[in-house]
Amino acid sequence: MHRSAHRAPLPMPDPSAAEHSARLAEHVRAAIGRAGGRLPFDHYMALALYEPGLGYYSAGQRRFGPAGDFTTAPLISELFARTLAQQVAQILAALDGGVVLELGAGTGHMAADLLSELERLERLPERYLILEVSAALREEQAQTIARSAPALRSRVEWLDRLPQTPLRGAVLANEVIDALPVKRFQITPKGLQEQVVTLAEDVTLTWALAPAGSELGAAVANIEAELGRRLPSGYVSEWCPQLTPWIASLAGVMEAGVALFIDYGYPRAEYYHPQRHMGTLLCHYRNRVHDDPLVLLGLQDITAFVDFTLAAQAGIEAGLEVLGFTTQAHFLIGAGLPRLLEAETVHAPEQAIHLTQQAKALLFPGQMGERYKVLALGRGIPMPLSGFSWIDFSNRMGCRQRATTY
Repeated sequence: MHRSAHRAPLPMPDPSAAEHSARLAEHVRAAIGRAGGRLPFDHYMALALYEPGLGYYSAGQRRFGPAGDFTTAPLISELFARTLAQQVAQILAALDGGVVLELGAGTGHMAADLLSELERLERLPERYLILEVSAALREEQAQTIARSAPALRSRVEWLDRLPQTPLRGAVLANEVIDALPVKRFQITPKGLQEQVVTLAEDVTLTWALAPAGSELGAAVANIEAELGRRLPSGYVSEWCPQLTPWIASLAGVMEAGVALFIDYGYPRAEYYHPQRHMGTLLCHYRNRVHDDPLVLLGLQDITAFVDFTLAAQAGIEAGLEVLGFTTQAHFLIGAGLPRLLEAETVHAPEQAIHLTQQAKALLFPGQMGERYKVLALGRGIPMPLSGFSWIDFSNRMGCRQRATTY
């Protein structure tokens, strides 16, 4: 999500939204009670985002765009999806056809723009699958596609879970991993402890520390071993327990193809850098950014940056290869955004300034270009991917894999 650095006081929700938030808060307090007085943060984050009918992604409020809480790359410019389509077309050509599976399609604009570009390239997939758990978002996606690409609507199919049959094609996950629930940990003079959510005397939500479980302890020990150093006392950060099994499940249905993960994050050495001692957790409410996930329940997004080394390792362990890792800017340049921009400005010179500004938002380091990264995991692909032809930072991942031959 493209974020500004606003630190002004957060706007108050309207009465209806405040009532919705209060219902979810009561649900969370009950969960804390059932859990013995404290809730691991990943459990809390799952409730806040995904609790049916109440969570941020399960209710019907507006999330995307200027009137929502954040803006994604597909909403900034159709150049994003059209450039991504160039890479998808290469993958489908290498496989002599196949399907596209998009995980969490947001407003549906990326799907509509990508399908339209693939039609222009004469590389339409056999089917365009969307895995979306939110009924409200499914409806919005269907309306967007029917409005923007009506002739292609029949190719789109919504799924409740991953396909049961082997998949050949491209898997797209744009700003998905950052919303997987994370555990929060803190290095204290007593050693590793887990940050949990509990209730203050006035029954408001507050933080507490609890002994770290064996799973979190092993994860942090592994992180420190790979870093070659101990995390200092006072250090706070996150670890995503769902990421490894989540990627393994994708690998399990991928017969041949490429999964592209586009998100903000770092390789492990940068993720757990000493200067990043307060972690990466962020909340997004009405296009404002702050760091308190215990307020505005159900009304704000809660995210954490992606440990791309963990994602790459998960893919390797599941039998996939790392086919590329780079910044969003380098990926879009390699995949052909400058060529698309030039063609559009020649075709519509009156749009040149507007399109150039959109491209800057996608490419410039101070905006989305450097913070966002692209990781490609796949199998059965016989050639290098164009999106990583400009610069490939796979050697920064710290992962070992068998050599890829083309």
